[in-house]
Amino acid sequence: MTVAAELASMPGVIAAGEYSYRGDRFTYKGQINDDMARMASIMCRATTMSEHMQVGMLEQHCPDCGGGPPQGWIVRGPAFTVCNVANVFCFMDNQHASMNNIVALMRKRLADASHDLV
Repeated sequence: MTVAAELASMPGVIAAGEYSYRGDRFTYKGQINDDMARMASIMCRATTMSEHMQVGMLEQHCPDCGGGPPQGWIVRGPAFTVCNVANVFCFMDNQHASMNNIVALMRKRLADASHDLV
């Protein structure tokens, strides 16, 4: 089972997917349509690239501080949260999902994933 499929089967997960760092392909499972999944993959790719840039800037001022390489990011809104580790994203309903369980699964399954933007 793919990471996205495993995440999509968890309680409270709206959708989960994987995108290429080049931005030319994506896959997903869940309660969104193809256009929404395409927009989600573009947004997650752009945010991941920004995260890498910001960590690079931080490391220029504080080498070996432990900020890099970046492993992922989370954005929490009033209704739902987006988690991203490596090139896998997960949208979850704040009322019905366990962020701890979802992030733990993503960290476990993606522990060996490359975090280079290749």
